[in-house]
Amino acid sequence: MENKEKYQIEVPVKASPQLLYQYISTPAGLASWYADDVRAYEDHYVFVWNGVEENAQLWHKKLDDHIRFHWEEDSEATTFFEIRIRVNALTNEVVLVITDFAPSSEIEDAKRLWELQITDLKAQIGAN
Repeated sequence: MENKEKYQIEVPVKASPQLLYQYISTPAGLASWYADDVRAYEDHYVFVWNGVEENAQLWHKKLDDHIRFHWEEDSEATTFFEIRIRVNALTNEVVLVITDFAPSSEIEDAKRLWELQITDLKAQIGAN
C-alpha cells in the first residue's frame, strides 16, 4: 500500500470566522457541504456519502479556529484531515486551510475534490 503524503490547500472565503466555524464543526454544518449526512457521538463522527459510512475520530477543535479528524480505517496513525480558519492580520482576508493526506498519485484529485466541496460551502453561506 502506498504511503500517504501530507498536502495543503488554501482557499479564500468571504465569511466571518464565526460563521465558517459553524459549518466546519457541527454535524449539520458539515452535512450541508462536506458529506451527505454527518452524525456525531461525542468524539466519534460518522460521515455518509452515497449511503456509505466512514468513521472518524475527532482529534482536536478550537473555537472559531479549526477542527481535526482521523479516519478510523486509516492504518497510518499520524494521518488526519484538518480544516483551519486563518485570518490575515493586515487585510482581514479569511482563508480556509485544508490539511489532508493521500497517496502521492492521488493528491491532485484529492485537492480538486476539496476545492469542489469548498465551492459547495461558499454557495451554502452565500460567499461566492
